[in-house]
Amino acid sequence: MPARGDQPRTPVLRQAYSPPAWWVDHVELDIALDASETRVLSRMSVVRRNPEVEPEALQLAGAGLETQRVEIDGDPARFEERPDEEALIVEHVPERAVVTTEVIIRPDRNTALEGLYRSGAMLLTQCEAEGFRKITWFLDRPDVMARYRVRLSGDRERFPVLLSNGNCVEHGTSGDGRHFAVWDDPFPKPSYLFAVVAGDLAVLADTFTTRSGREVALKFYSEPENIDRLPHALASLKRAMTWDEERFGLEYDLDVFHVVATHDFNMGAMENKSLNVFNARYVLADRETASDADFEAIESVIGHEYFHNWTGNRITCRDWFQLTLKEGLTVFRDQEFTADLRSRGVKRIRDVGDLMARQFPEDAGPMAHPIRPERYVEINNFYTATVYEKGSEVVRMYQTLLGREGFRRGMDLYFERHDGQAVTCDDFRRAMADANDTDLEQFERWYRQVGTPVVKAETDYDAGRGELVLRLTQELPEHPDNRDIGPLMIPVRVGFLDADNRPLPVALAGQGGEAEETALVVLTEASGEFRFGGLPEDALPSLLRDYSAPVHLEYDGSSRDLARLAGFDPDPFSRWRAMRRLSEAVLADLIDHDREGDLELLTSAWRAVLEESSLDPALAAELLTLPSENELAQARDPVDVEAIHAARQRLQRHLGQALESQLLARHEALAPNGEWSSEGPDAARRRLRNAALWLLAVSGSGQAEALARGQYESADNMTDRLAALRTLVHAGLAGADEALADFGDRFGDDPLVMDKWFAVQSLRPDASTVEDVERLMSHPAFRLNNPNKLRSLIGAMAMQNPVAFHRGDGAGYRLVGNLLDELDAVNPQVAARLATAFNRWRAYDAKRSAMMKEQLQKLAARKRLSPDMEEIVTAALKDRSA
Repeated sequence: MPARGDQPRTPVLRQAYSPPAWWVDHVELDIALDASETRVLSRMSVVRRNPEVEPEALQLAGAGLETQRVEIDGDPARFEERPDEEALIVEHVPERAVVTTEVIIRPDRNTALEGLYRSGAMLLTQCEAEGFRKITWFLDRPDVMARYRVRLSGDRERFPVLLSNGNCVEHGTSGDGRHFAVWDDPFPKPSYLFAVVAGDLAVLADTFTTRSGREVALKFYSEPENIDRLPHALASLKRAMTWDEERFGLEYDLDVFHVVATHDFNMGAMENKSLNVFNARYVLADRETASDADFEAIESVIGHEYFHNWTGNRITCRDWFQLTLKEGLTVFRDQEFTADLRSRGVKRIRDVGDLMARQFPEDAGPMAHPIRPERYVEINNFYTATVYEKGSEVVRMYQTLLGREGFRRGMDLYFERHDGQAVTCDDFRRAMADANDTDLEQFERWYRQVGTPVVKAETDYDAGRGELVLRLTQELPEHPDNRDIGPLMIPVRVGFLDADNRPLPVALAGQGGEAEETALVVLTEASGEFRFGGLPEDALPSLLRDYSAPVHLEYDGSSRDLARLAGFDPDPFSRWRAMRRLSEAVLADLIDHDREGDLELLTSAWRAVLEESSLDPALAAELLTLPSENELAQARDPVDVEAIHAARQRLQRHLGQALESQLLARHEALAPNGEWSSEGPDAARRRLRNAALWLLAVSGSGQAEALARGQYESADNMTDRLAALRTLVHAGLAGADEALADFGDRFGDDPLVMDKWFAVQSLRPDASTVEDVERLMSHPAFRLNNPNKLRSLIGAMAMQNPVAFHRGDGAGYRLVGNLLDELDAVNPQVAARLATAFNRWRAYDAKRSAMMKEQLQKLAARKRLSPDMEEIVTAALKDRSA
């Protein structure tokens, strides 16, 4: 990227893609590791892609490199460095040549955590998306796939473990207290999958035997003191390997699979071929330090990164615009993995709830983009919920349309055609279409559309024909990129209940076959009509079951209809969504009109859930969860921060008081009574029990304080201890300060648990939390250069605590704005993500809008603003009328 001047940086365009002029067949790296000065010697075997075309100079990418030499076939080369363009131009390179470069890099100065950097006493890499250019000069783009042989050397005492991709083919000592290891990866890969780890690490080892009988060594690395917290992650990997063989017929392809945990990582984890590097929060777990949610997240992320071995590594994306090809597909795979192992209905609810809470605001914000973006300034800004989670929903629609067997046929053909290649979203779609002999050309529009589509539904009854008629229309949001797209292909799952709330058999009129509880209709035009025979006139529609498409559904059903669906719909997602819509309606009356509306109807629906003893407690807990204040704010412009908070507090208080006896009964009935487990019935029991405890606390129940304090003191697991601490602090109960102090003393030496301690305080729904956060920034356990700490303290307040962040005097805005000014120079990627807290500044009252805009303008005026931050700030401030 060119350096920032008076004009904004020029975006990269998807339509401007052109294949590389040069390929790299093979690369040999010799890396002499040291925290202060690492030398990287690279020998690349390059080939001009089309010898018939006039030869181009070889342009390599690099950033922050101290170049020592450049050679062509062993002779000094003519070259020019262009730091502002992150480029090295090498002249007069023959059609085939070995290009040698030697550079010095300085890991201990690398605070951006991209390339090679230091984490504690360890050195490690993060190369996706464009970090490899911070290690050496290279054709750093995903469509250049090369074979790597890597020699690592370092001090034996500081770096007894030396790891890279592939298989270790040689190791030994090299004098002066140093040793070396040589790693060879037989599979071509793009540079973003390159990895190195060096450190004094303990290892937990095991083996996995593939279905073809090949034994794979599994090795998990962490600091020696954390070795006892690795077994769950290791077990999760073995479950993922088994699942991928059974569900998709995919075996692991190397002799060893390494996982390394680090506390300094910008993202969740990285799927580097055979050497996965993980944020420690997604690896380390035991009963005392990790919650049930942590255990499930570890299982999911371990699975996600392993599944990338085929969907991301063996087949990768041609360019970064195709990022959802690997990420959307692999998110779908990890969601299915968890759903097959745990409760499918509850997993679906949580995934859709996450999509609505995180991705819907992106769709409605200044950085709205398709799952396959058309342009970017900084690709790091597009590792988003849109590319990942909405991308997963688009992949899920293939399975909905084609069926599970049809989806598997498409996957098989995709691997058969493209193994070892860098391909596009269109290649994936064509494999799905060809394997099932179906036309999916219209489906391509999902990759181009911006925003959340709206589907409007209405029903009536054609008495003359005895048919229930469902009419659907679709609309795309107003956006320049949507103008010429046309109607989408939208699958809608439909069911009906009779007057006694029993599921009815459903079949489209005029179609043969056996009727089932759920039918699939596909809307392919701007509007469509679907007729169902054999249904009574008063059949109650249940629409978009299992959330069959990522859309806003608008249907004018009554509150009583919603209560019936919330109580009796056989589809867990539809039941949850009906309860959520009923809650939203009650809250809207409280926020906008200060009236109770259908409050008693909602109360009765919640009472029925609490009294339904046969209901899965985990599903019950989801049904008894209100929309967050941020979710309520999404539907309002202007946003009344105080009114939303007051209404939600009032509703919680009412529900807690009206249902006190049921809540107390459930809390008691769900007390621990057997062996602890992080999953299954035991985890479900804790989920509902802690939800009951919270409602009792916010209701003002006289028993809540004693229950919360007793649970905190007697807890034998992190889930119950953390829930009790959160209840004491957020409900403002006596004993909160003592519990916070005890928790800090008890876990003060554990970075991951202290993240929870910071988050509990930063999420306290009170205006004074701003001062608490400012004070905690001086706590010894907080580090500005650690992404986990920033997310747990600053990010949690800015993104999830509207009472504090949107405080009327602007103190929350100033705290975050001042921090961003400093953080952008330290870690631009993390800073840019935090800056999105200001994206909806126009949606608030005039005073708050002006104060948020002021912070964005201050950032925009900053000299040497990173491209990451510039893109976010420029989009937020852009004149929408232009």
